[in-house]
Amino acid sequence: MKKLLYITVNSKPENLSTSKTIGRALVNGFIRKHPDFSIEELDLYTEHIPRLEYQYFESRNCIINEEVTKQLPEKEQREVAKIVDLCNQFVSADVYVIASPMWSMSFPSPLKEYIDCIVQVNRTITFPEKGKKPEGLLNDRPRTVVYIQSSGGEIPWMLRPVFNKGLDYVEDIMKAMGISKFERLLVDGTGTTEEERLAAIEKAKEKIDDIIDKIQVEELVHI
Repeated sequence: MKKLLYITVNSKPENLSTSKTIGRALVNGFIRKHPDFSIEELDLYTEHIPRLEYQYFESRNCIINEEVTKQLPEKEQREVAKIVDLCNQFVSADVYVIASPMWSMSFPSPLKEYIDCIVQVNRTITFPEKGKKPEGLLNDRPRTVVYIQSSGGEIPWMLRPVFNKGLDYVEDIMKAMGISKFERLLVDGTGTTEEERLAAIEKAKEKIDDIIDKIQVEELVHI
C-alpha cells in the first residue's frame, strides 16, 4: 500500500493551529481522492527526535553500522535505532505533507533536527565521488512534498525570498534527496485576531483541491 507521511511542527492542538488545520484538511481531501493510500502521522513536538552525537556516525551523514552500535551504551543504542527508524519511515513514503508555522523567517527547531536525522548516506543521499556534491536517492519513484506554512502577515511577493528562508531550505533539501516535486501552500495573514485567522484558513482551503491535483501519484497496475 502507498503511504502519505503527515508531519506537523507545532505544539498547539489542531483546533488552535492554523498550519495543522490546513494540513488536516489537505490530508483528508487527498485520502478521499486516493483511498488506496495509508496515512502515518508524525508530530515533531511529541515524537522523540534524537540530537546527533559524533559517536553515532562513522563519517559525514553516515550512521554507524549495527556491530559498532552494539558497543555503545544502551541509551545511545536506542538513539541510533530511532534515527534509523525515522529515516526508514521517511524513505517508505510516497507523499509527504509538512505543516509548520513560520518562526523567525524559518520554522520551529524540531523540523531541522528531524531533517538532520533523515539526510543519511546510502539511504536518502549518496556521494558518488570524493569532492563531488551528493546525489539524491529518492528519485526511484514518483514522490511529492507539500509544505504548508502559516504566517501572521501578508507577505508581498517581492519580499518572499527574504521572509521564506525556511520554506526555501526545506524545498532545497528535499530536492537534494531526489524529490523533485514540491508544492507550497502558504497561509498568510493569520493576523492577531481569531476572525483574521479563520479568514486566512478559509482562503487557504480554496487552494487545497488544486494542490491535491498536482501531487504525483504512481498508479497501481492491475493484471
